Amino acid sequence: MENRGLDPVPDAERTGRVRTLFPTWVTANMTVLLLTVGAGLTVFNGLNLWQVLVVAVVAPVVAFGLVGFVSIAGKRGGAPGMALSRAVFGQRGNLFPGALLWVARWGWETANAVTGSYALLAVLDLLFGVHVTHTLVLVTLTAFVAASFLVSGLGIRALTLSSRLSACLFGAASLLVLVHLAGATAWREVLGRPPGPAALMIAGIGTLAAGGISWVPSAPDFARYLPRAASGRAMVAAAVGGALVTVLPMVMMGAVMAVDSPDLAVTEDPVAFIGELLPRWISVPYLLTALAGMVLINALSMYSAGFTAQTLGFAVPRAWAVGVNAAISLLLGGVLTMVATSFIGTFTSFLTLLGVTFSAWIGVFGVDLLRGRAYDPVALLDTSHRSAYWYADGFSRPAMGAWGTALVVGLLLTEVEWFTGPLASTWVGRHGLGWAATILVAAGVYAMLPRPTERLAAEPEGF
Repeated sequence: MENRGLDPVPDAERTGRVRTLFPTWVTANMTVLLLTVGAGLTVFNGLNLWQVLVVAVVAPVVAFGLVGFVSIAGKRGGAPGMALSRAVFGQRGNLFPGALLWVARWGWETANAVTGSYALLAVLDLLFGVHVTHTLVLVTLTAFVAASFLVSGLGIRALTLSSRLSACLFGAASLLVLVHLAGATAWREVLGRPPGPAALMIAGIGTLAAGGISWVPSAPDFARYLPRAASGRAMVAAAVGGALVTVLPMVMMGAVMAVDSPDLAVTEDPVAFIGELLPRWISVPYLLTALAGMVLINALSMYSAGFTAQTLGFAVPRAWAVGVNAAISLLLGGVLTMVATSFIGTFTSFLTLLGVTFSAWIGVFGVDLLRGRAYDPVALLDTSHRSAYWYADGFSRPAMGAWGTALVVGLLLTEVEWFTGPLASTWVGRHGLGWAATILVAAGVYAMLPRPTERLAAEPEGF
């Protein structure tokens, strides 16, 4: 069990290997919702198979290229991402992006837990003919959250081992699906589809990449046990490669399936749909491994959210901080299951708005990292006015100004169920690139502003 919290990992304990990041990012993308995304690219965007291929390659390369880049901060500072963020925003200033990122993270965990509980019920129905009841939904929800908490509470070694095993099992199950599709698909019809508009291909890239960037603030959490000499290029390659191995085949499978079964693009329960679409000898192992992947996605997110809770002032051990997140997810998940779909759409829209904070944070943190930031381990944990990262009354005004400006721009470009920004109808907004514009605004504004003076000098380190 890992007992280390926000405190930076000493050099003597940094015995990790870059290759362990690969299965971590494979696991972070193991969700059957990617099949629905691939189907949507075909059904709604009208893209042909080659255009879907471009989307499925470009989106994870962009999103997880950022993940890999920001993970370099983890091996530089040896601390979780939101602890390192104190050096950028100031001890008090970091509470603002930290709080919004925390709410967004446990919110998405809640939505994923509810989806996972219904996925478990779909598997039980497929295997044993079990019918859904409200009580059974709460039981499966509790089991899903408890399993996620168990793995994330144990810590980095449990997550790494589980990710490695899950990636191998999921890869084998996906291979079965690919073999089945190769023989059962009407390839002449699939390959003969005309190309769709280039604008909708760009929109597909924007939408698919937007999901991946939510992992960027968590990237240092999984890299902090790497030695300082670890290759930054290898870390980026591990993140991009792990995402591609999962995203590319799943999006392509969804696109191929949608040619004969277009309802895959609109189903609210892709797990049950896939169970009916594939032969049982394929669907059962595939859905079981996919369910394990959804549990691990929540576990990875809870692991990071525990650190974020600690940076917000929860003075409890790491495992207890993870428990706070698990309890919130269970409580909100129970509420969501009781109000059913009447609230889920509104709830998801709320979380999408909060997701803009990921992009604003990335732009500021990324520029600070490019400037050669070195992290003072003492100052990171010192939240008093004596800290080197206290700046002006606890705030880095340039970082806060750039983050706030980008946050406003991102909201102006966002359109959700009950909120439409005045710039959502622009080319950037229509093509789902609001997150990219937010990152660029945050980075551009912060790059033009002077870097705040630290009380303790630190020598910058290279990549």
